[in-house]
Amino acid sequence: MKLNCDLGESFGSWKMGVDDKVMPFIDQANIACGFHAGDPLTLLNTLTLADKHNVEIGAHPSYPDLVGFGRRSMQCSDAELSAMLLYQIAAVDGVARSQSLTLSYVKPHGALYNDMMKHDAIRQTILQTIAQYNQSGDRALKLMLQATPDLSMYQKEAKQHKVELLAEAFADRCYDDDGSLLSRQHNKAVHSEEAMLEQVQQLLEHGTVKTLNGNVIRLHVDSLCVHGDNMAGVNAIEKIRQLLTPFSG
Repeated sequence: MKLNCDLGESFGSWKMGVDDKVMPFIDQANIACGFHAGDPLTLLNTLTLADKHNVEIGAHPSYPDLVGFGRRSMQCSDAELSAMLLYQIAAVDGVARSQSLTLSYVKPHGALYNDMMKHDAIRQTILQTIAQYNQSGDRALKLMLQATPDLSMYQKEAKQHKVELLAEAFADRCYDDDGSLLSRQHNKAVHSEEAMLEQVQQLLEHGTVKTLNGNVIRLHVDSLCVHGDNMAGVNAIEKIRQLLTPFSG
């Protein structure tokens, strides 16, 4: 199981997260593409930092929502959404290529991530767009999405587009009974450090998470996320790394 984090989310004079402190402990960096956060210099600096620590690079595209940090859903046509994704993926891929680095996967951000998990049409558009990008650019970008009990269904969908999936769980977020993440509007949506470490340990030892109401859900997980804008998670990341190390590979 790998460890990933959403990074590169500063822009201009506005600073978000502590990328330099996080990067040494993770395996995968989900780098903002400019639509919810990030700017060209931040992107370049984040790629350079990832290269320094031998961290795998992912594009982290979103709805065009800087004011809302990409956490508000938007009504977009399939063509609009596909164009937004191509634009953002190409930005990260292009700058990465200029530094002799390779983009490996795509992880939608915020509301787009949640909408992808809720709506078949949005998920299909994302898969089709990644498949199109892979074919035109001789790439094999994977799609990172949420690990849920329905993962096998998503894998069948992705196989039709010849796109490989990365199933993601969350260290710092509470789960609802249906396997979705508890809304951030809920006061228990984000875990304390203690609850975070307990959730990671349970995933590693049993392949399960406990929901808000105490139910247990089994998940297949390829990568574990700690959010870069959650300072409790950032502060606990070294401890999470220590828990994951015996299970990494």
